[in-house]
Amino acid sequence: MNQLPIGKTGLKVTPLCFGTSGLGNMPDTYGYEVDDARARDTLQAIFDGPVNCLDTSNNYGFGRSEQRIGDAIRERGGLPNGFVLSTKIDRDMETGRLDAGRVRQSLEESLTRLGIDSIPLLHLHDPEHARDLKEITAEGGALDELFKLKDEGIAQAVGLAMGNIDIMFPILRERPFDALISHNRYTLLNRAANDMFDHAANRNIAILNAAPFAGGVLAKGSAVMPRVTYQLADDKKLAPVRAIEAICVKHSIAPGALALQFSMKSQRIASTVVGISKPERIAETIAWASADIPKVVWDEIDALGFDSRDPEADRDYKAG
Repeated sequence: MNQLPIGKTGLKVTPLCFGTSGLGNMPDTYGYEVDDARARDTLQAIFDGPVNCLDTSNNYGFGRSEQRIGDAIRERGGLPNGFVLSTKIDRDMETGRLDAGRVRQSLEESLTRLGIDSIPLLHLHDPEHARDLKEITAEGGALDELFKLKDEGIAQAVGLAMGNIDIMFPILRERPFDALISHNRYTLLNRAANDMFDHAANRNIAILNAAPFAGGVLAKGSAVMPRVTYQLADDKKLAPVRAIEAICVKHSIAPGALALQFSMKSQRIASTVVGISKPERIAETIAWASADIPKVVWDEIDALGFDSRDPEADRDYKAG
């Protein structure tokens, strides 16, 4: 695969990046379990494949995602050459604390689990769920500490990864981030991140667009996974998904291919982060990325319209 740069950091990522929250075993979010053996097989298949970017976080599965990735790295004798591992600084999950001290603590937890001494791409994660935003944005706060980690060489690139655009966009404007991760806000169903992506692209901030399948429903189908952005969905919320599925049936196209290529065809986006929780999904995702989709299909999709509101405004957030 071709690779695109993360700002001026020297890092380059493939247009696909695999997300590993599901590999941390998070049934409250995804509705299914992932055991150690399945996670190990999936990770080794990722490391053996053409995608060079893997995204995780300190709090995915309360640390299980990072631990499983670390175990896979140790099995291989180290992170593969040229592989970009992305992880995230997270709040204390009991107190919500996300100050400068917590940044260092979260980092050490991640380095220990992963078994490495530096992080290629390190994000501050989910500040909207922390106990006090001022702990993060004030002088000497979490963001200042994040950029210190880059200055010290512990992180090669730093980014911001979160959901709420109303909080994210102002923070993004104020700091020289190398990258950002936004999820569920630039999909076939929703374009809430559109203006923010324009701003980031103009500032050479690499955009990693996560969750192009709206939490999985556009990949697995509304009949199999009746959830939209991680929430059980009624017929009204599933109606836009079913309209997309009808177009795909008409043209014999996998909805997952359409959802994935919608993100990948945007020139603003450096990499699209796709959650993976089983080995066979890797080849399927790569095939979807190169599937032939006629212009008429995109025209019919455009005619459906989309939502620009926060897709997770009513989400019952659970960490597991």
